[in-house]
Amino acid sequence: MNIDFAVETRIEPTSRVQLLSAMFDCPMGEKSRIEWHGELPIESIPWNCGLIVGPSGSGKTSIARQVFGAHFQPELTWGAGSVIDDFAPTRSMEEIAAVCQAVGFNTIPAWARPYAVLSNGERFRVELARRLLELPDPIVVDEFTSVVDRQVAQIGAHAVQKYVRRTGRKFVAVTCHYDVADWLNPDWILESSTMAFTPRGSLQRRRPPLDITICGVPYSTWRMFAPFHYLTAALHKGARCFGLFVGERIASFAGVLHRPHPTVRDIMGISRLVTLPDWQGLGLAMALCDKLGAAYKTAGKRLHMYPAHPSLIRSFDLSKNWLLTKRPGTYAAACSESSTGALGKNQRPCAVFCYVGEAMPKRESYLLLAGT
Repeated sequence: MNIDFAVETRIEPTSRVQLLSAMFDCPMGEKSRIEWHGELPIESIPWNCGLIVGPSGSGKTSIARQVFGAHFQPELTWGAGSVIDDFAPTRSMEEIAAVCQAVGFNTIPAWARPYAVLSNGERFRVELARRLLELPDPIVVDEFTSVVDRQVAQIGAHAVQKYVRRTGRKFVAVTCHYDVADWLNPDWILESSTMAFTPRGSLQRRRPPLDITICGVPYSTWRMFAPFHYLTAALHKGARCFGLFVGERIASFAGVLHRPHPTVRDIMGISRLVTLPDWQGLGLAMALCDKLGAAYKTAGKRLHMYPAHPSLIRSFDLSKNWLLTKRPGTYAAACSESSTGALGKNQRPCAVFCYVGEAMPKRESYLLLAGT
């Protein structure tokens, strides 16, 4: 595909324009003309993710609009009482839940809020979710990650590329932020200021590593995570609390309780599992659960998990470290007959998983579990 076009604009010789020309000794012609010439040979290569990147004013938007035409970032409308009701009515709740989880918009209470009250990070993620679910290929997003901080941007880019590759979609990010490249793992990059095209073969294929630490944390840590738990803000006072830190920042939390059983006494259960919104989409909760499972296995305990969220159930089901011991009930069967449609007591459609992965060294297990 050849890129060969120009944008020409007539310059109005107003008094300020003439003054500008005199102040900076910059002659102004009758017209301003900017040209772009290069190649974007993407028709001949398989790809899912592309990146058009360059400094402000280098023509990224013009190039994307010229190349992708009608696919260039159509406007989304928002206005429903909840963001999930803004999705196309032809989409099922299962589809909406799956794509929201895939892009890291995984704080369930936020799904029931209107778009206007969401944070910038939440808006960024739910906008991506709608585009990925509703728009035809290729999905082109201008100013990708420009309105969010760089941590949210990088994690969001990583989450998007995973979903796009898994579903076989085509996605093009247009941005001035070079830091998303390693996280988006694009199959090609077009640098707008030089018109240099870089194909997949010479690009990094793995996201940058994270410096992760898991340790016991005080019960009071739960206050930071409680607002983002989909079920309830309550946590039993007897829970042993653990946190996953990325560098020095806590990102995920797990509360573990002993689970009474009529015949055995070695079952521990993960009662609460939450990842803060800015860190969702990296699989940190699974990393935390795996570490705790290995620690409790060394200590002679069996760690169980009881997920109800379909996407979380899917994540555990795909893991080689967890064995499904009880299938979840259906949402229809779990609903009570009340007019509110709320779930009846003990009727959440939970699955039950048991950790069956490797144990960890005894000293490591002791240090982790003794610190709670």
